[in-house]
Amino acid sequence: MNSDNEQFLIQPVSAAPRPTDSSASQVSLQELVPGLVQRWVDRGGQATTGQLNRSGNRQWSIKVPASSLADFCRHLLRSLPLYLITMVGLDERERSGSYRLYYVFGVDKSKEFLVVETEIKDGIPGSLLYQSITPLVPAANWYEREARDLFGLIPQGHPDPRRVVLHRHWPDGVRPLRKDFDGAYQPPFVLDDDEFRNRTGGEGIVEIPVGPIHAGVIEPGHFRFSAVGEQIVNLEARFFFTHRGVEKQVEGLDVERAVFVVERNCAACTVSSTLAYCQALEDLGGTVIPENAAYLRLVFAEMERLYNHVGDLGNICAGIGFHAGSQRGLFLKEELLALNETLLGSRYLFGLIRPGGVRRGLNHAGRWALREKLWWLREQNTKLVKLILGNDGVVDRFTNTGVLKNSSAFHLGAVGVAARASGVDRDERRDHPYGAYQHLQPTSIPVLQNGDVYARFLIRVEEVNTSIELLLQALEVMNQHFQEEPTLAVPLGDLPAFQSAFSLTESARGSNCHWLMTGPNNTLYRYRIRTASYANWPVVPRAVLNNIVPDFPLINKSFELCYSCLDR
Repeated sequence: MNSDNEQFLIQPVSAAPRPTDSSASQVSLQELVPGLVQRWVDRGGQATTGQLNRSGNRQWSIKVPASSLADFCRHLLRSLPLYLITMVGLDERERSGSYRLYYVFGVDKSKEFLVVETEIKDGIPGSLLYQSITPLVPAANWYEREARDLFGLIPQGHPDPRRVVLHRHWPDGVRPLRKDFDGAYQPPFVLDDDEFRNRTGGEGIVEIPVGPIHAGVIEPGHFRFSAVGEQIVNLEARFFFTHRGVEKQVEGLDVERAVFVVERNCAACTVSSTLAYCQALEDLGGTVIPENAAYLRLVFAEMERLYNHVGDLGNICAGIGFHAGSQRGLFLKEELLALNETLLGSRYLFGLIRPGGVRRGLNHAGRWALREKLWWLREQNTKLVKLILGNDGVVDRFTNTGVLKNSSAFHLGAVGVAARASGVDRDERRDHPYGAYQHLQPTSIPVLQNGDVYARFLIRVEEVNTSIELLLQALEVMNQHFQEEPTLAVPLGDLPAFQSAFSLTESARGSNCHWLMTGPNNTLYRYRIRTASYANWPVVPRAVLNNIVPDFPLINKSFELCYSCLDR
C-alpha cells in the first residue's frame, strides 16, 4: 500500500528529553550553544555564531554551509529540545548574490530562540541546493517545499518534493517571491490534471474526492479520501487554491502603510497578526509603547480569542448536526461581535493596533460595558457547555474521535488548541510573554492528553474562562492606573535597513509568527507570515486516519482551521 502520509512516518532524530513540568529548570542557550558549536568545529564542520538581544529575548544566530545544514541540525537536536517555529526564504541576490534560509527554533522551557542560517549562492549550475532537514524535523515539510516553489531552492533528501503552494498549472521556472518577479505578471495556465500522484492503492480501496468547491460558504480546499468501506486509510489535503501574494504585495511598502494589508490577511485573527507584525517593528526600532496601550492590546487580543472560541464550541456541533448547540454558540458569538462594533467600531476588530501602540482606547463607560458583558458571558457559556455535554449522543460522537497522538502533534509542529489537547504544553502568552502578558499571565493553560474531539472541545471551554479572567484583571488595572484619555501611541521612528526581527503571538488557533526584514527608509524588504493554521493543517490527515468518513466534518471543525491564513 502506497500512502502520501508515508512522508510523516520518518523517525525524527532522538532529541534531548522534553520536560513536562512547567517548573522544570530553564534551558540556557548561553551555556550550551558555544560548546555545541565548538564541538561541531572540532569535528571538521563549519559554523559561526552570534548573539542578538531584543526585548529581553536572547536570539542565538548560527550560520552553517548549505551542504551541511541537516548534519548540523542533527548535531543540535541530540543535545537541545528544539522545535521549529518557522522557516524563511530570502532573495538577497541584488545585495550579496545569494539566497538565504533562516530556520527559527524555539527551545522547550526556555525564553530563548535559536536561528540557524544558511547561504545559497546563485549563478553556478546546480548551486541552488541545500540539505533538507525534513527527515529530522517533519514540521519543516511545507516550509522547504514552499521555498522550492517560490524561490527555486532545492531541498536535497526531502521525502516529498512535490509542489505545495504552486499547483501543477503554474508554469515551471516562474518563482513569484524572487525579487525580479513582477507581481503584476499573469502567468499562462498550463493544463495538468495530475495533482495527486502518490495515491493509496489496494483491493477494496475507493477514493472519495471532496472539494475544492464545497456546499458551505467556505474557501476552497480539496480533500481526497482513500477508504475501505467507510473507514479512512489515507487522506491527502490540497490547499493554496486562492494564493493572494500578500508577502509579495508588501515588498517595498512603507511599514505603516503595510498594516492595512497585514490585518486583512485573515479577519478572524486580525488582532494577533497585526500585533505580531507591530511588535517585530518595535523590536527593530527599540520602541517602547505606552503601558496603557500594552494593556489595550491585551484586551483586544482576548476579545478576539473569546468570540472565536465561543463560536467554535457551537460550530463543532454543526459537524454532527446538533443544531441546538451550534445555534446557541452562533448567538453568543454574534453578541460578542456586536459588542466589538459598539465599543471599538469594528466587529472583527480592524484598525485598532498600529506600530507604536493602538489607534483607539476604551473609556470608563466602555470598560464597564465590557465588564458587564463578560459576567453575562461566563454564565451563558456555562449553560452552552451543559447543553452540549448533557447530550449523551454528542459526547459519544466526540469521544475517541479524531485522535491526534502526542508524537504526531509534537513532530509535525502543532500549536494552540490542537497541540494542548494532545499533551504539548505550549502557549506564547506564558512561554514568551509579550506586552502586558509580562504582567498578567493566564490563570491556567489547560493541557489534556487524549487528543480527540472531546479534548479539543474541553480545552476551548477552559480557555474561554481563562480569557474572561484575564480581561477582568486587565480592566481592573486600567481603571486603577490609567487616566480617561492617556497616550495611545508613540512614533515608531527610523528603522535600521536590512535588519530582521520576528514576533510571536498566541491567537485563538495557536501561535502566530511574523518575520520581517526592513529595507531603506522604513520599507519592507521581506515579510513572512506563519499562522497557526499553517502549522496545524498538516496534522489533520493524521487525526482522521482509521475514523469513518462521516466523522470528517466533526474532526475538521474541532481543529477550526483557516484557508485564508494559508493563501497569503
